[in-house]
Amino acid sequence: MFGKVRQPPTEEQIREALKQVKFPGFSRDIVSFGIVKSITVGDEVTVALHIITRDQNIPAQVEREVAGALKAFGKVNIQMTAQQPPQQSMPMAGQGAAPVKPNIPGVKTIIAVASGKGGVGKSTVAVNLACALSQLGHKIGLLDADIYGPSVPKMMGTTGQPTITDEKLDPKENFGLKMMSMALLMDAGAPVIWRGPMIMKAIQQFSLAVNWGELDTLVVDLPPGTGDAQLSLVQTIALDGGVIVTTPQDVALEVARRGIQMFEKVNVRILGIVENMSYYVCPHCHEHDDVFGHGGGRQEAERLEVPFLGEIPLFTEIRICGDKGLPVVIAAPNSEPAKAFQKCAEAVLRQLEKR
Repeated sequence: MFGKVRQPPTEEQIREALKQVKFPGFSRDIVSFGIVKSITVGDEVTVALHIITRDQNIPAQVEREVAGALKAFGKVNIQMTAQQPPQQSMPMAGQGAAPVKPNIPGVKTIIAVASGKGGVGKSTVAVNLACALSQLGHKIGLLDADIYGPSVPKMMGTTGQPTITDEKLDPKENFGLKMMSMALLMDAGAPVIWRGPMIMKAIQQFSLAVNWGELDTLVVDLPPGTGDAQLSLVQTIALDGGVIVTTPQDVALEVARRGIQMFEKVNVRILGIVENMSYYVCPHCHEHDDVFGHGGGRQEAERLEVPFLGEIPLFTEIRICGDKGLPVVIAAPNSEPAKAFQKCAEAVLRQLEKR
């Protein structure tokens, strides 16, 4: 008796199998990333792949995983091509010339929110500042570049992976503004252990390969600190200004100075300093308590001759609303902490108008 003739696989079957292959370091598959350029089914299966990466090990890793995913379909011919992303012209420190940085199509202004250290509420300020700017009638985008601890999606109440249109990521939308974050592309709870070149690639992907559309302002939440990673990030895109977040105590103010120096090194204008956790108001007796001291941010701004954008009180509502995925500016726009964020947003706009 003759055995059954094995039917060749369909293109759709091949595509579904390839969706099980994740791009290294991401939870997205290589199909949705646009890496699979063509699938040909004949006497053998031919799959054409194209990867843009600075990591020379990634093409070989992807090719191995594709071969494993298609092993059940018999002989497979994998055609892999790879290229590095285009290099950007950056001056060496001390040359004095401003770096040549790409603008983001459709985005009028880009501001970065930074801090010299973690734990000062930088992301909370970035989220509520973006929401407050949106409430003032501006078209706002929020880019979560804090890849070491991306918390913006949680505070924005956003989940699920972004879709892709015309080979670009579609930002998530909530509360009237657009948002993109590394957390939307990574496995939940996965640690980020990346070197500088991988960080630059991620920020380029987010900033330059996202369908932001028409925006008045894109707010970028930078990682905390002032190392090479942060310098690389602020050198990637043409920033119109930087906002430094600090708390009143001396140790935070010391590192805030480093954040300002970081922006100055790459010729980014300082829009001002925000003093977060400025004071605490007892919900029972309404008495003010300067838990971390008070006025240090304003004094530091005066000393450095940069604008002081405002004080954000230490209110339980800010934390509760952030944990619920509903920024306090949205949840309670008439509350004292919300009004503080709104004043900061107005101060930022005034500084941008002076540009």
